[in-house]
Amino acid sequence: MTLRLLLILGALTAFGPLAIDFYLPAFPALARAFGTDVDQVQLSLSAYFVGIALGQLIYGPLADRFGRRPPLLAGITLFTLASLGCALAPSLDWLIGARFVQALGGCAGMVIARAVVRDLCDPLNTARVFSQLMLVMGVAPILAPAAGGLMLQVLGWQSIFIGLALFSALCLLAVWLWLPESFPAGEVPAPLSGAFAHYRRLLGEGEFMGHALTGAFAMAGMFAYITASPFVFIELYGISESSYGWLFGANAAGFILMAQVNAQLVRRHGPAFLLPRTVAAYLLFAAVLVALTWSQRASFWPLLPPLFICLASLGCIIPNASACAMAGQASHAGSASALLGFLQFGIAAPVAALVAFFHDGSALPMSLAIALCAAASLLAALLTLWRAARTATV
Repeated sequence: MTLRLLLILGALTAFGPLAIDFYLPAFPALARAFGTDVDQVQLSLSAYFVGIALGQLIYGPLADRFGRRPPLLAGITLFTLASLGCALAPSLDWLIGARFVQALGGCAGMVIARAVVRDLCDPLNTARVFSQLMLVMGVAPILAPAAGGLMLQVLGWQSIFIGLALFSALCLLAVWLWLPESFPAGEVPAPLSGAFAHYRRLLGEGEFMGHALTGAFAMAGMFAYITASPFVFIELYGISESSYGWLFGANAAGFILMAQVNAQLVRRHGPAFLLPRTVAAYLLFAAVLVALTWSQRASFWPLLPPLFICLASLGCIIPNASACAMAGQASHAGSASALLGFLQFGIAAPVAALVAFFHDGSALPMSLAIALCAAASLLAALLTLWRAARTATV
């Protein structure tokens, strides 16, 4: 896979985190602008999660029927227009609606990027490429909060969404010029009438669902952190908006670093071997985070090391879970990618909403949510291993 293709696919994968992380420092400013509180502004994030979950179910069958390029171009165009709608929002309700539409467009890049990788790579190389894409998409959470905080201070919150519109317009141009159609030659396009049948089949595949849920619950823990971190960092512990961006970026850097380590490890051990072990480490440090949050509520800095390790471990978990789930899907890679993404964000959305609902003025709801998601992820990974072992002995 060429460097240019990797960069394009990485940018498409980055639509989700970029559209989230870029505006996180603006939560307090948005609350002031619309005369509400941060808890209500967090609903715009939950709406984005819901939109990005539901939209993926649409793009999967479209990508298997019409190829990868046409639905992708349509989705990026929708994201661009919705980003401008966010910038022009006269009220919080308008912003929440525009964020939902923005998510419907942005999820096209996420679904189809995974399908393109599956089209072009075998399972082992799929895990490696997914890890390499984490390097490209990981630049977004490192730079986006700091850039968003700077733009907020200099140009106002509207400039953040204008920046997203410009980014998506550049991606639209890159896809139009340089992303070839990758739908497997000789495969018969799947009719749209069979979309629900494909989804039912995938829901009944124990191996696919086990790996998909392992990654989905792990990712939900990350979104619990994303939802709660503006309050925890800025309002609870008094971190400045610019410092928040750098701390958020440091955690994202750990995610990127572990993704690159994972790209090397899968050559030797394979993604299925690494997945349950990294999930176990995720749960261990999530438990440490809960203990520290409970016992040292007035202290901020002791929370950072276990939080950093939890988020870094996702750099191994997410690409390996995705690669294991996508293995063997062939011409139905679009639908498999869509269901994988739906589960990830379909679980992340209610988790993010629950973190906001149980807001109690401390970091404990965030820590507990991360730990519970890590426990559910490990349970899914262990059940998948048990099912595979039982099948092998039959």
